[in-house]
Amino acid sequence: MQPIAQYVGLDVSLEETKACVVDEAGRTLWRGCCASTPDEIERLVCKHAPNALRVGLETGMLSVWLFHELKKRRVPIICIDARHAKAALSLQINKTDANDAHGIAQVVRVGWYRQVLVKSMDTYAIRAMISARAQLV
Repeated sequence: MQPIAQYVGLDVSLEETKACVVDEAGRTLWRGCCASTPDEIERLVCKHAPNALRVGLETGMLSVWLFHELKKRRVPIICIDARHAKAALSLQINKTDANDAHGIAQVVRVGWYRQVLVKSMDTYAIRAMISARAQLV
């Protein structure tokens, strides 16, 4: 028997990340939260969505760091454009972080998202050095 495909939506804030796991038919399998650290998010995905095809999070303050750390841990993470996701999530009647996580899970399930290219950490380091140099000059 083939395992059921799962999709995870993450609504990340500084302290806490709300998560929702849905199956390929769109049924909610699990909702919950964890600390906004790569270790906790990886643990959550491994425990509640071991067959995850995509794990989606919106662009934001922690998205670059979380994206690269979760990629290292082999989590099938994608980063979606926050403005594009907002258009889909604005259709919800009750706007909460938990409902946003559910909406993100549904968006990555059906493929209605714009994936953002997350640059490497080396690129960010080079940009910081160039900016610092420009200020010194």
